[in-house]
Amino acid sequence: MLKHTARALRLPFISVSILPFILGSLIARKNFNLPGFLAGLSAVIFTHLSANLINDYFDSRSGADWQDRTFYGFFGGSKLIQENLLPAKFYFKAALLCAGLAFLCVILLSASLKTYGVILIYLLIVVLSWQYTARPLSFSYHYLGEFFLFLLFGPATVMGGYFIQTGIFPDLKSFILSLPAGFFSAAILFANEIPDFTGDRKAGKNNLVTLCGPKRAFLIYYLIAFLGFCSIGLGLYLGYLNFIAVFSFPLIFLALKTGIILKDNYSDKIRLISSSKLAINIQMLASSILILGLR
Repeated sequence: MLKHTARALRLPFISVSILPFILGSLIARKNFNLPGFLAGLSAVIFTHLSANLINDYFDSRSGADWQDRTFYGFFGGSKLIQENLLPAKFYFKAALLCAGLAFLCVILLSASLKTYGVILIYLLIVVLSWQYTARPLSFSYHYLGEFFLFLLFGPATVMGGYFIQTGIFPDLKSFILSLPAGFFSAAILFANEIPDFTGDRKAGKNNLVTLCGPKRAFLIYYLIAFLGFCSIGLGLYLGYLNFIAVFSFPLIFLALKTGIILKDNYSDKIRLISSSKLAINIQMLASSILILGLR
């Protein structure tokens, strides 16, 4: 049961939210609020887990995850419902539990910061994360999934970490520094949508891949990754990052390799596992380098 639960939570993806939050928290390092950081980080983790669970729940209900019942690890969902290893109601209840734990962390954070604003912001974020697949909005079914994932794993997470430490929102510096995390996270999603193209189209799940087609999708991947690297350059130009951030640019070669895999193997799901891994590694490595490269 523990093994199935870990698979349902999709734990390997948690770094996509943890590292941007750490980045935002460290932008202003004076008088670091450790209790606030820990409460905020816990809220981010539980919210992310809640989103993972509820997305599998609604993708199963829509039929998207039933088109191919094979578990690939990086795309197509956890497949535990399809394999009859966990019931759909487990996902719904576990998603509610994780959202509730995140809410408790936010209450503690609100008390620490002496503001109720963070509670309202949390409620907005958890609603948006659920509406990625849940009705009535179902962003990922109406060409908006990539945008809202960019927003949630970029500006919302980085600027949230910065706000906890400084009480400042909005802020230009934290926004600019949130852009790479947002773009590279969106690139992960986009790379994972290519192997899911056939099933998504049958289930009426409309995203940028269904719009442009899998053959040309690698070009969109290159564009998203390019914007990520451009935003790092912008951070350097504005003096928000030091010379260490330059070491993120060799990751361009990993992005090029990812695009080549997507171009040459767009219909081969087994080979596309490697492109998903590379996209995740780019986000993780870039975020880690930017953390070290903060001025």
